[in-house]
Amino acid sequence: MKTITIGLAALLLSTAASFAADAWKKAEVNGTKIYTDAKGMTLYTYDKDAKGKTTCYDKCAANWPPLKAAAGAKADDEWSVIDRTDGTKMWAYDGKPVYTFTKDKKAGDVNGEGVAGVWHMLKAD
Repeated sequence: MKTITIGLAALLLSTAASFAADAWKKAEVNGTKIYTDAKGMTLYTYDKDAKGKTTCYDKCAANWPPLKAAAGAKADDEWSVIDRTDGTKMWAYDGKPVYTFTKDKKAGDVNGEGVAGVWHMLKAD
C-alpha cells in the first residue's frame, strides 16, 4: 500500500510539472530563436499589458488568443501563471502575458510581429 501511495505522489508531481513543459517550446524562425506554443505557433507579447496583468479581452482575445494555462499549472523559471478576469488562467513570460495570433496559419508564421507597433514575438535566449 505504501508503494502505491509513493508511486501515485510521484505521478501527480510529474503531471503538474508537465503542464508547464507541454505549454511552450523554443524554436528558430528565420535565424531568430523564439518561443512557440506546443503546436509550434509563435508566441507574442503586448506592450499595453502590465507585468502579471492582461488587458487583452473580447475582440482582442479573439484575434490574439491567450496561451491558456491548465488549472493546476505552476510557475516554471521565467514562466508564471496569471489570472484573467473571465476566471481562466494564462501563461506569462517574465510577467508579461503571452498570446498566439489568428493570422498565423502554420508553425513558423510570424505575421503578428510588429502589428500596430505593440505586438512582438517572444524571443528566446
